[in-house]
Amino acid sequence: MQIDVLGTLDVRENGVSIAPTAPKPRQVLALLALHADRVVPVAALVDELWSGRPPRSVRTTLQTYVLQLRELITLALRQPGAASAELSSPAAGRSAKDVLATVPGGYLLVSAGGSSDVREFERLAGLGYRAMDAGDHKDASRLLREALLLWTGPAFAGVPAGARLETEARRLEESRLCALDQRIEADLRLGRHRELLAELTVLTSRYATHENLHAQFMLALHRSGRRGEALDVYHRLRATLVRDLGLEPSPRLRRLQQSILVAAPETPPAPRPAADAVPVLPAARARVGVRPA
Repeated sequence: MQIDVLGTLDVRENGVSIAPTAPKPRQVLALLALHADRVVPVAALVDELWSGRPPRSVRTTLQTYVLQLRELITLALRQPGAASAELSSPAAGRSAKDVLATVPGGYLLVSAGGSSDVREFERLAGLGYRAMDAGDHKDASRLLREALLLWTGPAFAGVPAGARLETEARRLEESRLCALDQRIEADLRLGRHRELLAELTVLTSRYATHENLHAQFMLALHRSGRRGEALDVYHRLRATLVRDLGLEPSPRLRRLQQSILVAAPETPPAPRPAADAVPVLPAARARVGVRPA
């Protein structure tokens, strides 16, 4: 099974897409795919689909959506000549109920050792963080870049997300921003400040209150001999923070501004996430104001 949720939802069994077009079955598949090989409780699916206001026929309706998914899985398993046919065809003893299993308390999507873009992203990002901690900025940049290339759009694009998927989408976006932040940090440490200018111009416009992206933009401009523009970035960020959030820039950012004003060495970068930490934004970057990419 091939599972892609970092962009448009696509789940392939036997090389054939099993993603339905109807909105609610797509929600069910999205939640199952995100938690592939783990039980998704019925209560979680009900909450996702109906946000605490389920219909009286909730169990029957949910079972109908599951049956629709199994029909698509059955069609996929019957397709001849696919690359994984020898592993997942009915002749090999695998049925739709084996792929989408009913278990006590919920349902389980069985990937059978297949691929998942979320798991691969988390694996590569984790390796990238460890490379940063080891001071191997070249390897960190490469690994984090590979992780970010797995994203083809906002998570669960094309799925009408309920409360559960909205929360998961925000979590994944935070993880993506953290990986992006650390990849840029690695590139700065490799002296690639000029190469980063165009990217950071776009990112600071998109994430108008993200302090660390603005700090990185200031450093890249300053190191490129564009001191005045670096200070302009600070003033624009400060105006946005005060206007939108009623906040002043953090002490770290103010120190960076002062160091640029007096042409002193730049302040050290913010601490990196621990190698085994869950990839979420550090406290120093709490003023993010995330918007979908």
